[in-house]
Amino acid sequence: MTLAVRGSYDHEEAARHLGSLSEPAYLATAQHFGSAETMRATAAGEREGWVYARRGNPTVGYLEDTVAALEGYQVDAEVSAAVTTTGMAAITLATMPFLSSAVGARPNIVASPACYGSTVMVFDKRYGEERGVGVRWVEDPLSVADWERRIDEDTRFLYAESPSNPTVQLVDIPPLAALARRARIPLIIDATLATPALMRPLALGADIVVHSLTKAAGASGRSMGGAVIARHDLDLRRQPAELAADFAGYLRRGPMRDMGSVLSPFNAWTLLADIRELRSRVDAMSASALRVAEHLAGRGDVVEVFYPGLPSHRTHHLARRDMWLVDSDGPGREAVNRFGFLLGFRPAGGVPAAHGVLDRLRLFWRANNLGQVKSTATIPAIGTHQQIAGDDPVPPDMIRLSVGLEHADDLIEDLDQALTGSGVPGPAEPAADRAE
Repeated sequence: MTLAVRGSYDHEEAARHLGSLSEPAYLATAQHFGSAETMRATAAGEREGWVYARRGNPTVGYLEDTVAALEGYQVDAEVSAAVTTTGMAAITLATMPFLSSAVGARPNIVASPACYGSTVMVFDKRYGEERGVGVRWVEDPLSVADWERRIDEDTRFLYAESPSNPTVQLVDIPPLAALARRARIPLIIDATLATPALMRPLALGADIVVHSLTKAAGASGRSMGGAVIARHDLDLRRQPAELAADFAGYLRRGPMRDMGSVLSPFNAWTLLADIRELRSRVDAMSASALRVAEHLAGRGDVVEVFYPGLPSHRTHHLARRDMWLVDSDGPGREAVNRFGFLLGFRPAGGVPAAHGVLDRLRLFWRANNLGQVKSTATIPAIGTHQQIAGDDPVPPDMIRLSVGLEHADDLIEDLDQALTGSGVPGPAEPAADRAE
């Protein structure tokens, strides 16, 4: 909590900004220089400065420092971060540099298939079909042997979501990290659904972590953003020394600068405001999500519930081991397991029933975002995963719930009336929206 509130903006830094208690928003695209020599030295990296917004911005830098501090907490390594325009930009920037043909003509990647739909599209379509990268999806993400037999001398990285969207499956990070170290390739984990409040993959052995800051980190729903956080001094085969020494710094100095996927300082400023309460917010949302999941699991008209906090979930044992509310232990206190704010369920009756339940929800917002203070519901097969429908392991009748900060009793009451059919469908969409 202290790291989220303070970040790198301390008393000394505040004194340089007229004592402002909050990080100032530098809504400017460029920096003025007092002389040609100052311009040259700053652009060359010989003195402190930010030069031009595509290369950096002070407000964006405050957010990068804060995210690195949160994800690097209790990690025995130096850690740095680069923030991006969106979570998908973070995923692309975290993976693309490893696919250079300069270090091998036929690169391949090994990944868990339990991934967000757009991630699958990037790997299969943008990398595989358009650039000839071999994409090797493991059949069982919990089988380390399954991962290992797909790795060869041209494999560039291992990739997984933990927990995954929307089936909230975890992977066993420590043995996967050991496997990646033996192969001298990075293990990249998308930990958006856990957030640093519940799990820090770098502490479990991962090399690189990605987040969509649009989700729980930016729970007000006002800004989009992403982050790449990496440990320094990675031992990587056939990769440039600069990349391995400080991957996030390498992204800022090269790919991000050249390709322009930089975060707006205004968005960074709003995300800084949201991220301060990350721990307490995720704690409350997760506690409510567990209550909702347990309630749904007890209903006879619900076929299946997907939530790692339930003993019936396939990766419950990993969640019990790895997902803890940060700093919940202490003198006289036991550490508290928290299992996140996302869950899914399948109502009896198949796809028509799922559509009917979604339409009858009154309190949940029918929306494809997650991690917000407002609870949302969607059917991934027609929303977040529509572009890969038919090839995706997500059931077509699954409803995904993102539990926000409403009272859990109110959310449960809304779900009960929607499941029993006692409610009425929500208001029709505006005509302009229907036309789209």
